[in-house]
Amino acid sequence: MGIFLSLLSMLGFAANILLTRYAMVRLSVEAGFLVALATNILFPAVLFAFESTARTAPFAWNWKGAGLFVLGGIVGTFLGRRLLFDAVHLLGPSRASVFHSTAPAFALVAAWLLADEQLGLYEIGLMALVWLGLWFTQPRAAAAAGGSRLAPASLRKGMLVGLLTVAGFGLGSVLRGLAMRGWDEALLGTLLASAAALACQVAVTRDWGKIAAQLRAADRNSLWLYAGCGVTTSLGAIFMSLAMMHMEIALSVLVVHTTPLVIFPISVFILKNREELTPRTLLGALMVLSGIALLAFR
Repeated sequence: MGIFLSLLSMLGFAANILLTRYAMVRLSVEAGFLVALATNILFPAVLFAFESTARTAPFAWNWKGAGLFVLGGIVGTFLGRRLLFDAVHLLGPSRASVFHSTAPAFALVAAWLLADEQLGLYEIGLMALVWLGLWFTQPRAAAAAGGSRLAPASLRKGMLVGLLTVAGFGLGSVLRGLAMRGWDEALLGTLLASAAALACQVAVTRDWGKIAAQLRAADRNSLWLYAGCGVTTSLGAIFMSLAMMHMEIALSVLVVHTTPLVIFPISVFILKNREELTPRTLLGALMVLSGIALLAFR
């Protein structure tokens, strides 16, 4: 069950990366991120309202769990995802997905330090297999950017933003996993995390007049695309939190961040980047799928 929920989470985050690619060319990231964060609050709020009417056990508030979700929202949603928008803008979706897939390295260390989570040699070996497979699935730099090369300064800036992104995602994921261990409220926790992230974004936003003008001038499709980013990332966060109730935090984060398994075939078969289809990338995809299957049946 943990693997299945983690894969559902991965699909949500992969869809967000693809939607971001098309959303940012229609509306600035600064304005669009506010739309996505607002959707991050509204969507789980609606789901939580329906869940509340169906639940049999009484609701119990947990300050520690709520605080961990809020902190996870600040670190993972606000810092991590805000920087992911910048990474996609600077590096392109394929390169951004490379950085996104390395977040489990940060999560592994954070889970060991904060959650006292220790994995055996078998699990660590499978993690290495998946990481190596993810490396093989990545297209060449030129192909990843649609045939163009980045300027050295842009590449350095993009790599720094990418590293900060995965650090935020990794630590934020572990904080959510710790929260779920004492407070099984994935929907409400996601809502709290998103509310904290929105509060941070509002606090650092300065040029409200410009953003308001951009939102007024934005076409409906751009707003729907950013709202889609909010829905898909909400689903990704909810499924990831639920997955951590059934398996180790670090392993769940590993499966969640195998987004290239989705980005790669879409890039090849839909975006027609056929130069990415090589024996090396196919071997990488097979290694990733094998590692996940062995984790599921361990």
